[in-house]
Amino acid sequence: MKPVKVITFGEILLRLSPVLAQHNAAIYVGGAEANAAAALAQWGTPVAYISKVPENGLSKEVLQQLTDRGIHTDRMLWGGDRIGIYYLAQGSDLKHAEVVYDRKYSSFSQIKPGTVDWDALLGDAAWFHWSAITPALNADAAEVCKEVLEAATRRGMIISTDLNYRSKLWQYGKQPADIMPELTAYCDVIMGNIWAANNMLGTALDNTALGADTKAVYLEQAEKTAREITEKYTRCKRVAFTFRFSHAATHNLYYAFYYNNGQVCISREYETSDVVDRVGSGDCFMAGLIHAQLQGKDDQQIISYAAAAAYSKFFVKGDFNTTSEADILKLI
Repeated sequence: MKPVKVITFGEILLRLSPVLAQHNAAIYVGGAEANAAAALAQWGTPVAYISKVPENGLSKEVLQQLTDRGIHTDRMLWGGDRIGIYYLAQGSDLKHAEVVYDRKYSSFSQIKPGTVDWDALLGDAAWFHWSAITPALNADAAEVCKEVLEAATRRGMIISTDLNYRSKLWQYGKQPADIMPELTAYCDVIMGNIWAANNMLGTALDNTALGADTKAVYLEQAEKTAREITEKYTRCKRVAFTFRFSHAATHNLYYAFYYNNGQVCISREYETSDVVDRVGSGDCFMAGLIHAQLQGKDDQQIISYAAAAAYSKFFVKGDFNTTSEADILKLI
C-alpha cells in the first residue's frame, strides 16, 4: 500500500441525473467520502479511499476515475454484486425529496463485521474520516463502523465525522440517536449543522429562538451546541457547523462556524444566485477542514479555507470539486 496522510471510508456511488424527455442522463462517480478524498487529492494531500466494489469492468472504470484524480485505491475491498446508485436531478439538493436511492444489496452495504483486518488497511495514515451515511445503511454497517473506528483509535489516528443525515437511508428499525452517539465518541473532529447534531446526538435546540431566523441567533445556537458536544464527547475538541440557505433553485447563502477548545471563529459570508451543483459541497467543506488542519493553519485560516472550498463547489458540475487550492484562497 502506498503511504498516505488521510484515509476516507464509505460507499462508492454512481449518481444518475436523468432528463427523461431527452432520453439521456449524466452519470457521475461520487459518494460523500469519495468526494472528500477527491478534494484532498486535488489540493495535494495524500489520500486513500476505502470502499467495496464488485469484481467487474465497471468497477475498474469507476476506480480509474478516482485514480485519475490522485486518490489511492490500493486498499479497496472487492466482492459482492453491485455498486450503489442514486438518482438526482442536476442542481438539486440531497437533503430534499428529489433524491431516489438504489443502494440495497450493494457490495459496500454487504460488508460483514469480523471479515476485514482494519489495522492492516489503515497502516500508518494520520487521519481517518467517515460519515453518518455509513451506519444509516444497516445494522452490519453500523457494527463495521465501530470496528474500523476502534482500529483507527488503536493506531493513534485523528478521527473525523460528518453528521450527514439522510432520512431515506435509516430504514432498519434504528434511529440516528440510537447509533451515532456511541460512534461519535471516537471522534476528534465533528462536522455538520446544528439541526443534524440535534437529530443524531440529541443536543439541545432552542427552536423558539431560532424562529427569529437571524445569523446572530444561529451562531449563538452553534456555540451552545458545540460546547455541549465537547462536554459530552470528551475526545472531541473541534466542532464545525455550516449554514446554508436557499431561496431559489440557483441561490445559496453560506457561512460556517468553528469551535476549538472553547474558541470560536466564523468564516466570511458567501451568497450567489448562480449555483451549478450543490452535491458535494459539505464533503468539500470537510476536506477543507482536514487539509488546512494538516497544514498547521490556525483556526481562522482553517474555517476560512473550508468555507471557501465548499462555496467553490457550487460552481462545479458533478460530485467532485476540481477547484484548485490557489483559486480557493482567492475566495477568502
